[in-house]
Amino acid sequence: MINVADNTSLLRNDVKMLGNILGELLVHHGGISLFNKVEEIRELTKELRNNYNEEAYDKLKKEISNLKSPTRSHVIRAFSVYFHLVNIAEQNHRVRRRRQYQLQDETVVQPVSIESAVSYIKEKNTSEETIQQILENLSLELIITAHPTEATKRTVLEIQKRISAILQKFDNPLLTSKERKGLEESLFNEITALWQTDELRHRKPTVMDEVKNGLYYFDQTLFDVIPEIHGEMEEQLNTFYPDKNWDVPNFLYFGSWIGGDRDGNPNVTPDITWKTLELQRDLVLRKYEASLVELMKRFSQSTERVAISEDFIATVRDEEAEFMELGEGWPIKSEVYRRKFAIMIKRLKHVGKSDVGYRHADDLLRDLEQIKESAETHQPSHNRLKTIRKLIRQVKLFGFHLATLDIRNHSGEHEAAVAEILKVVGVEKDYASLTEEKKQALLENVLSDPRPLMLLEEDYSESTQEIFNVFRLIKKAHKEFGSRSIDVYLVSMTQSPSDLLEVLVLAKEAGIYRLHSDGKVETGLNVAPLLETVDDLVAGPEIMKTLFEMDVYRKHLNERGNLQEIMLGYSDGSKDGGTLTANWKLFKAQREIHKMASQYNIRLKYFHGRGGSLGRGGGPLNRSILSQPAETLGDGVKITEQGEVLSSRYLLGDIAFRNLEQASSALLEASAWAYRKEGEADEEDRFLKKDWEKAMEVISDAALTKYQSLVFGDKDFLTYFKQTTPLQELGSLNIGSRPMSRKGSERFEDLRAIPWVFAWTQCRQFLPAWYAAGTGLNAFASQGPENLELLQKMYLKWPFFQVTINNLQLALLKADLATSKEYLNLVEDKEMAARIFGDISDEYKLTREVLLKISGNKELLDHTPVIQETVYRRNPYIDPLNFLQVDLIQKMRESDDDQSEDILTEVLLTISGLAAGLVNTG
Repeated sequence: MINVADNTSLLRNDVKMLGNILGELLVHHGGISLFNKVEEIRELTKELRNNYNEEAYDKLKKEISNLKSPTRSHVIRAFSVYFHLVNIAEQNHRVRRRRQYQLQDETVVQPVSIESAVSYIKEKNTSEETIQQILENLSLELIITAHPTEATKRTVLEIQKRISAILQKFDNPLLTSKERKGLEESLFNEITALWQTDELRHRKPTVMDEVKNGLYYFDQTLFDVIPEIHGEMEEQLNTFYPDKNWDVPNFLYFGSWIGGDRDGNPNVTPDITWKTLELQRDLVLRKYEASLVELMKRFSQSTERVAISEDFIATVRDEEAEFMELGEGWPIKSEVYRRKFAIMIKRLKHVGKSDVGYRHADDLLRDLEQIKESAETHQPSHNRLKTIRKLIRQVKLFGFHLATLDIRNHSGEHEAAVAEILKVVGVEKDYASLTEEKKQALLENVLSDPRPLMLLEEDYSESTQEIFNVFRLIKKAHKEFGSRSIDVYLVSMTQSPSDLLEVLVLAKEAGIYRLHSDGKVETGLNVAPLLETVDDLVAGPEIMKTLFEMDVYRKHLNERGNLQEIMLGYSDGSKDGGTLTANWKLFKAQREIHKMASQYNIRLKYFHGRGGSLGRGGGPLNRSILSQPAETLGDGVKITEQGEVLSSRYLLGDIAFRNLEQASSALLEASAWAYRKEGEADEEDRFLKKDWEKAMEVISDAALTKYQSLVFGDKDFLTYFKQTTPLQELGSLNIGSRPMSRKGSERFEDLRAIPWVFAWTQCRQFLPAWYAAGTGLNAFASQGPENLELLQKMYLKWPFFQVTINNLQLALLKADLATSKEYLNLVEDKEMAARIFGDISDEYKLTREVLLKISGNKELLDHTPVIQETVYRRNPYIDPLNFLQVDLIQKMRESDDDQSEDILTEVLLTISGLAAGLVNTG
């Protein structure tokens, strides 16, 4: 039995080596006194964890309170930099484990890999025909977002990447002593650079900064890794099903919200969106050009050595006459492929600039296919030309747009614009006050009339013109960058059918939606509701049913392939009703809408708006896929990849591959299960039994009541939240272009879920990720031993419930109420703080107790010791940052303005350090 999965000795060696270098730097920059101070604080926090005593506690508090700048800043940075180094070491170990699996014999398969998924469906006797059907419908879209943006600066990420590359080289068994010494010197220099680099941004990033940060991952890893995932799928299918020559269609795509998400962000203007599309095109064209140059070097075949068709040669000759000037290209006449590539490179350089350039990505694709088909006639039939095939795959995946850009805006913005248009043209004086039924009837009439509504643009307010300019931009983008450049318009806070019809009306005015005189509909944009709150999730099935029964909306859907996209918001639902209730309502809404839509022969693609943190629906991609109702996966899955997880998942090529492989394998397995006939299903299959559903209803209702009794029912709760967390200080941490709250309001309802979760994470209470779950689960379990047995069975056999319980365990493990208690010192009303914290503590204990009963674990996450050990290993280094944060916030809130600015900088350093240590922001 191999131990590649749990062998952590190499990881410990890496951490020790990196820690020793950091220790040397501390001595160099601050003397032995700095090193000793850091060690003393670390040892005290470690002692408090191992054996709490008042003497150690008082000593630690005194040491921290007596720290002065610049020593205090150095101490904070010492712990922060340590976590950056530990994160690198852990990522490097993930790469190492994957390679260790690959070095084993063929009987050893890495869990949750594409190989394991194909092996599984082979064991289930899945036929080639069924697999082909699965592949044709398989679809996974991952959408990168800018909020919460990466708390770590790009410069720091670059240093981390270089350190990781050096660490990987230490594993080379053929490394000479001289080479090892050189690597050690390079490693020391990079860690020195990390120490000497300012990790805080000194201004908030602009939207274009965020766009460039997102594009960085496409440039560094995604452009190459995504086609490699498809190649791995083909390789494994050919291994397990050798009688068929597999050609896997594209199923894995990346899109983006950055530069298109207007909801609550006034900085995202139509001009910014256009610049975003241009930057995306510029990047993908540069990548294609580099690939063509490389292919041009490789394809040196001569007509004097191989037979190339006269038609191909004639085509090259004609294109040279049309596109090339005298003396351009390769002078060697016999090297026809190189002549062709020279033409293609020139045309690529002129895209968007002149008539010489390719008009569409399909034109480039045709040229590549033509070369491939010709060149492969000179090859043995079993030997494919992988390099050009990879570029063909990339062109099919990325086009000239790189990533589909979703546009999102709030439903209220569309209603206001439509109301003004209707008033100006004399159709309806007060549209907003109409009943929902009258709104629908009016909008249906407008959409059934081929004539436009709007008058001259100057007749409308600036806000309406701005909304309309977005739709004009979409129309223009389709012409300039292709229809895939902007495919979906998302409507935030969808609460009624009219919210979607209003978007269609605006699209009609811009010429994106058109009704011809013969009744034919032409529509170039998917309109997707975003169901966010608990109430909206409950209303979702009826909203969509109303739309599906409208003739005008059905015609629109018919032109879009009868595919309706629906986005599910995890953040606001959790903030509104608690994580357990929100997750159940989300699961239930999916099943109900899917069942209803199937009656209308409409396919659904669910877009899961998950955050990176547990309080916003976060967790590993593969687990989130497996936790969905299996019957809803067949028409595609779409999931957000939030800003704070991008570096941990996509900074390194090997990590990006592993992350996407896990997601792809989960989707393949789940889709294969969905295709199997009910009669072939075994006991382990994921049917949602009625008693499970009844249990979840009881659990959800009890959890919702408990959650809302605190968050909305306790008049002091908002004060407690604002004072016991660094919420006020987060606004000064320049990590995103979006305001912390909608409308600049102080109300809880307008506070965005991102700072809500981030603030609770910093103070280690992690309340959004677990609170009220214990009350909910216990409400059902305590009714009798048979109920607990049922929950235990649900945990073993139901992926949704298993993922929910495991995420709750992780949240409790990361939370630390002993450390959280320090933050009560920041609350002015001590009695109120003790009362609310007492309630939170009681709920924590109850939740822990019931989770252990359900899972059968003795300690939280006993079933995943690697994660468990990671959390335990980090805690003694995280605690000092919490103690320092509390001390600094206390001093800052009590100090005058002259002193508070310097202290704020140190508070922000603790926030950044804790984000690195907890591997979590919002």
